[in-house]
Amino acid sequence: MSSDLSRFSALEQLRRIESSRLFQGTVITIIILSALTIGAKTYEIPPLVADILTILDNGITVFFLVEILFRFAVYPDKKRFLLDGWNLFDTLVVIGSLIPLDNSEAVLLGRLLRVFRVLRLVSVVPELRFLINSLLKAIPRMGYIALLMFIIFYIYAAMGAMFFADIDDTLWGDVAVSMLTLFRVATFEDWTDVMFPEPQPATEKTFLLA
Repeated sequence: MSSDLSRFSALEQLRRIESSRLFQGTVITIIILSALTIGAKTYEIPPLVADILTILDNGITVFFLVEILFRFAVYPDKKRFLLDGWNLFDTLVVIGSLIPLDNSEAVLLGRLLRVFRVLRLVSVVPELRFLINSLLKAIPRMGYIALLMFIIFYIYAAMGAMFFADIDDTLWGDVAVSMLTLFRVATFEDWTDVMFPEPQPATEKTFLLA
């Protein structure tokens, strides 16, 4: 009985450590360090610095492995650990980081998964995790927003084709082209070409009148 109580108290103590600010801050610091390491490898660096970064990268990989195992050990219901989307994401990223980079066939996959380790910052910071969950819940509503924007664009595109087709057939020739023109204006993609259209080439009649 006493052994069970001591085991329970030890497990509760580990859970407090896992949820403490110090532990979370350490994990966030390592994730940021991992991001800086990945960015540093994109530059031309001396061989000695490259070796140091490789050792540091291996140390970060070991830390993430120990951290995910520790989180699994203190999880209340271990059978449901991977049913949590964030736990599954972290586990896949950590396992993917174990791919050796000296294997030429898997080197690209290993590097990509090491880049995704930066995304673990989202799963560690509660505010970012809440924001992502809110965005995922809002995705079904985004379809109605897209439908509303399509209706507005369609109405103004039809009006533009009616009023400006004779002036500039290239930009307002029909509804489809007009919608593309409105999209260019809304995204500031070459909107100056719409605001200041190129002058039409002079016709033979214009030369005769001149």
